[in-house]
Amino acid sequence: MDTGTHFVMGIALGGLATLDPAVGGSFLTSEAVLVGTIIGSQAPDLDTVLKFKNNAAYLKNHRGITHSIPAVLLWSLLITGAIHFIMPSSSLIHVWIWTLLAVVLHVVVDIFNGYGTQALRPFSEKWIALGTINTFDSFIFIAHIVGIGIWLSGAHGGYTFLIIYCIIALYYVVRLLMQRSIKKKILNRWKNVENVIFNPTMKFRKWQLVIVTKEHYYVAYSNFTEIQIVDQFERKELPNHPAMEAAKKDRNISAFLHFSPVFHWQIKEQLDYTEIRLIDLRYFSKGHYPFVAVTQLDKDLNIVRSYTGWIFSKKRMKKKLKPLID
Repeated sequence: MDTGTHFVMGIALGGLATLDPAVGGSFLTSEAVLVGTIIGSQAPDLDTVLKFKNNAAYLKNHRGITHSIPAVLLWSLLITGAIHFIMPSSSLIHVWIWTLLAVVLHVVVDIFNGYGTQALRPFSEKWIALGTINTFDSFIFIAHIVGIGIWLSGAHGGYTFLIIYCIIALYYVVRLLMQRSIKKKILNRWKNVENVIFNPTMKFRKWQLVIVTKEHYYVAYSNFTEIQIVDQFERKELPNHPAMEAAKKDRNISAFLHFSPVFHWQIKEQLDYTEIRLIDLRYFSKGHYPFVAVTQLDKDLNIVRSYTGWIFSKKRMKKKLKPLID
């Protein structure tokens, strides 16, 4: 989820924690728990600082090891230890339990996005992305804001957020059933489907899809009742091409391949250089695909320039990639 939603979730868990007698019965412990749940709800996204290094480092590591099983335990212990050092009279075990829950919830809700996480590390480096909830879901965010408002108005935080989370849990069930229904329609229409990748939009009924068959990738939209194909690509493995083999050593291409499960590749051979472009098919927006990786190699297959990242308009894409084709 986005940073704002994780933040309000941290506050909500602090309110929910007041149902715990050891928390609700102690002002100091309840304050410590609230600090723990707020920090814990943000901690796994510490890897966002990698954006300052470069896009490749961020792409290859974001929601990776910081969302892993060892990291979940480490975050909760570090945060609890720091809080207990500052507030030694608070209940250590209860601060740790609720802080751990905040970190776990962060990772769990991220799994339901199209981006996903590597939550099973170190046992598996597979990206887990259920594609059920958009990275920012207005219903979930507003529900938390309403709950916080009710709590601040004097209502019991624990019971308030118990009700809020029951409603949100029901919302997740509805979204999962919608997703299941769309997939059933796809399987009835195409007989050779190997996978369906969901990328939910901010609109409740609108879903973006990539339908993977043995021979093609179909980029589509669904309004829940209908499925509209907007683009299709022949499914081809990366070629055994000298330029492609050289490009795989580039950090931007490597990061893209590490992250993207469905993409279309292009090789453009010019007089003075060869350009390789990889296009992630999960993110179709306003007539183009904003997430790309591009590298340019000279005649000796040395990497001259490369880039990976998000470009959300055709105009900006031309401007951003212009240096690659000088």
